[in-house]
Amino acid sequence: MSLQFALCISTLLFLAGIGTPIGYSTILASIVYLIVAGQDIALAAETALWGLYDSFIILAVPLFIVAANIMNAGTISDRLLSFCISCVGRFRGGLGHVNVVASLIFSGMSGSAIADAAGIGKIIIEMMTKGNRFPAGYAAAITAASATIGPIIPPSIPMVMYALVSDQSIGYLFLAGIIPGLFIGFILMSLNYIIASVRNFPKDEAVSLREMPKITLNAFPALLMPGILLYGIYGGVVTPTEAAAVAATYALLLAGFFYRALKISTLYEIFVRSARSSATIGLVIAGALILNYIVASENIPNQLSSYLVGLDIHPLVFILCVNLLLLFLGTLLEATTIILVIIPLFIPACADLGIDLIHFGVIAVINTMIGLITPPFGMLLFVINAVTKIPLREIIRETWIFMAVLISSLMVLILFPEIVLWLPEKFGYVSAYQ
Repeated sequence: MSLQFALCISTLLFLAGIGTPIGYSTILASIVYLIVAGQDIALAAETALWGLYDSFIILAVPLFIVAANIMNAGTISDRLLSFCISCVGRFRGGLGHVNVVASLIFSGMSGSAIADAAGIGKIIIEMMTKGNRFPAGYAAAITAASATIGPIIPPSIPMVMYALVSDQSIGYLFLAGIIPGLFIGFILMSLNYIIASVRNFPKDEAVSLREMPKITLNAFPALLMPGILLYGIYGGVVTPTEAAAVAATYALLLAGFFYRALKISTLYEIFVRSARSSATIGLVIAGALILNYIVASENIPNQLSSYLVGLDIHPLVFILCVNLLLLFLGTLLEATTIILVIIPLFIPACADLGIDLIHFGVIAVINTMIGLITPPFGMLLFVINAVTKIPLREIIRETWIFMAVLISSLMVLILFPEIVLWLPEKFGYVSAYQ
């Protein structure tokens, strides 16, 4: 490791440790490297700008953010929630099941765990805690756990970012996330049923069969969005980035004209809020692009790959060790940073060891989502605390059981890659494991 790279990493860790936003920390640390290495610091701006302009795929990120914010501001989320309650609210721990099913459906539109938790998650928590039907900490914990499904099922902002750094097909990544997302949803609902039975949580009043068609029809236009997106991408009608534009446009038409639930003033606020969120992510991406340039200049990925291959390490042992590292980093760093900065270091080694990069990408994204609910810096814990005012200690106390189940599900998906790769292979993908 060169002196300049050691100073770069030290600066990054110091700035992040004192609370500097990770985007600024990465950019400043990269500038330190360029100065000490005697390179033109304008390279930082040039690398970031060219990286952003050359990656058409990044446009999907702000578009999915806009789509999610429109759905939260309109009545789309409320209509989806009513539909979920009519389907699974009648079972023991009903609103807990509603929480998971709503995340499964909402994930097909927003691609963001934060948007899921801050939007429809907040509404369900208020319903669960009304009249002390569920403990506040449990309602927040299952909301955080179910929100992790959002970026696994397409569309997925983290998978867009992984595709950016790994040069893999977004279409196959999206397909590979469907079955794991449904699998994790089923596991969470099973756990909720067991806990609800043990702790005697209430059922929701069953919706009569006479009312079901009306509720379903009311939510049907919103339920169409995931189908439209998936057909558009896998039917070859649109690219994933264009599909993000379709999602935002469809959400706008649905909330503004069909449901008549948006005002011009509200739309302005949505665009401002979306621009701020996009700018925050954009800074992180820009910093990661500069840092990745530095890492490539230092030849670190190839050195790491050669070292690991030289050890003759088994691919399964390698992927387990990487996931343990990612689980640890998830307690300290946000998902975007891990995907854009840390994961690219292991991609060459994965290719050399014969590990399928689509399988690795899905596993890595699930891993970083678990990090969102992992103390002490789990982002979802702070988001839910901010929007509901439920004390963090209550949320964390109830979160451990969900973390254990999510990690167990991750292990199953690591050991049985066919669960992840079955659907992409049906659409023509050729796995590295074959």
